[in-house]
Amino acid sequence: MKNIVKITGLAAFALAFVGTASAQDTVTGKWQGQFDSQVGLQKYTYDFKANGTNLTGRAVGISDNGTNNVAITDGMVSTNGITFVELLKFGDNDVRIEYTGKVSGDEIKLHRKVGDFAEEDLVVKRVKAGDARPDAKADTNSPPAKP
Repeated sequence: MKNIVKITGLAAFALAFVGTASAQDTVTGKWQGQFDSQVGLQKYTYDFKANGTNLTGRAVGISDNGTNNVAITDGMVSTNGITFVELLKFGDNDVRIEYTGKVSGDEIKLHRKVGDFAEEDLVVKRVKAGDARPDAKADTNSPPAKP
């Protein structure tokens, strides 16, 4: 009977550890998606790096207003999902965009709260080798080119 209790306890511990490790492995990598917002269509690429429960990386957003390439801050990975912040420079103002998300295979359902201005939902999909959009490479907060 004692062996059954020990085995059950070890199995539960191992499953909990594997759940955390697989969440980290599942999130690390490039993800892309797009959504309509108050400022028009926005195309995003997220490059996540998970280390333990910490989530870091970059967020590259492309819209008619230009391109933003910023570091991801305050990121966390848990068995319940991910959270992170994108600090966006908009003119002379810093805008805090808070994200919460749920990972499911090669897809993450994200909810983003843009300061006190707006909220959007989007789905991003894992970028596999050869799938990356070439337009996702740009300088930080650069304005669109004028003809």
